[in-house]
Amino acid sequence: MKKNFKLEDLDCANCAMKMERAIAKIDGVDAVSVNFMAQRMTIEADEENFDAIMEKVVKACRKVEPDCKIIK
Repeated sequence: MKKNFKLEDLDCANCAMKMERAIAKIDGVDAVSVNFMAQRMTIEADEENFDAIMEKVVKACRKVEPDCKIIK
């Protein structure tokens, strides 16, 4: 399953890169792209466990950029 999300308060391109790397390491994530300029994130992951994977994605993003919000 592939989904796009809007990001709010992502402050820098370096943080976007760190978020992308952290998300890519999560089990079940097939592909991820975090675009700082567009404030967008695209995740391709296992459809059956997508909600559980997204919980891990949110935690990983908060570690890198605590103020960033993922909007569905």
